[in-house]
Amino acid sequence: MKRTKRWSLALAVALVLPITAACGSSNSENAMTVMVDVGYLPKHAPFFAGVDRGFFAEEGLDVTIMPGSGSGNTVTAVDTGKVDAGWADFGVTVLSQGRGAAVKQVNLLQARSAYAVVGMSDGSIQGWDDLKGKTVATEGAGAMTAMWPYALSRLGLSDSDVKVVHAASSAKLPGLLAGQWDANLALSVSDGPAIHAIGKEPVILNWSDIGIDVYGNGIVFSDKQLAEKPERVKRFNRAMQRAYLWSCENPQEAAESFHKNVQGYETETVVLALAEQCALNWRLGRENESFGLMTDEGIQEMIDVASEFLGLDPSVEMTPERVYSNDYLSGVPSDNIQAPSVP
Repeated sequence: MKRTKRWSLALAVALVLPITAACGSSNSENAMTVMVDVGYLPKHAPFFAGVDRGFFAEEGLDVTIMPGSGSGNTVTAVDTGKVDAGWADFGVTVLSQGRGAAVKQVNLLQARSAYAVVGMSDGSIQGWDDLKGKTVATEGAGAMTAMWPYALSRLGLSDSDVKVVHAASSAKLPGLLAGQWDANLALSVSDGPAIHAIGKEPVILNWSDIGIDVYGNGIVFSDKQLAEKPERVKRFNRAMQRAYLWSCENPQEAAESFHKNVQGYETETVVLALAEQCALNWRLGRENESFGLMTDEGIQEMIDVASEFLGLDPSVEMTPERVYSNDYLSGVPSDNIQAPSVP
């Protein structure tokens, strides 16, 4: 019960704290605002470590992390200049670009999708073979919901084989615990650690295991920022990548940085979220590639997914060149990264 109360407190804090955490940045040329995809969660620890451990400061940047309310809103905030950069879902970014957003993905921090079916070890779903005839909950009109028929097709199932119910984000986990449905369509980096935090063992069925191994989240900048401040974008990417990889190697310390900004989560929960997050750093079989790099092949796959499942207008001509650029990456070493000295 104590852990359940702590998790409930964490959810409440995550909704309140972000309103104040983004205040107080300076107006200098090197001051930057970065919006993540949703309200602050343990998976965002590398962003806070980047600030707290001096990675951004070492590049001469004064960075403020801001909460998001969905990747679509994050991309819009970048496109309209409300923030300098964003961390957003790749499919949603492509869809936004197709609708006129002048932005690009410039730093792939999740080379694999975090989409998953998440249940509990004492539940009725232990593997993909258990899915038929069951009920799963989703949040409605998001990219994961839109792509669910794709997942079913990979399993040889039809829409009628699995019942889908819609629930608010805040209701999905309580509903699962109460037995209202058998599993959630969720992000492995979010719901898995959340279930563990309340004393249960999660069952995580990753979509990548059934061949849906598409790009996850990456860093988005506006075309205007890329044209006017390319060196600043490079410095940001270098610091962001180093902070991210450092957090993967030092999850306990990254959790400390997270706790300075967001209260209510146990260290163990943050560490588990980072483990899930860091498992997405590279695509399978490409672990030796430079972190953050994208390929035309991977981008075209995302364009195809957006066209077939996310509502991308087929009359809009989308090319990989329009979607992404590797020109702002510096080839950061993938291990033995040391945090800068912080005064």
